[in-house]
Amino acid sequence: MDTEQIKSMDAFILLSIINMKLRDFYNSLDALCEDMDLSQDILVDRFLSVGYTYHQETNQFIR
Repeated sequence: MDTEQIKSMDAFILLSIINMKLRDFYNSLDALCEDMDLSQDILVDRFLSVGYTYHQETNQFIR
């Protein structure tokens, strides 16, 4: 997954994929972004545009 895919993919499909990866494989957003070589800022901004923010306590993006 790259920046262009993040920007063009349906936000709710992307949300589902990222939350699943956070739940099953990564203990933090930092770890996911580092391992997948993703820009955390772009990912966070993409989800903010549809009303979701990252919550460190639950390690997921929620409304």
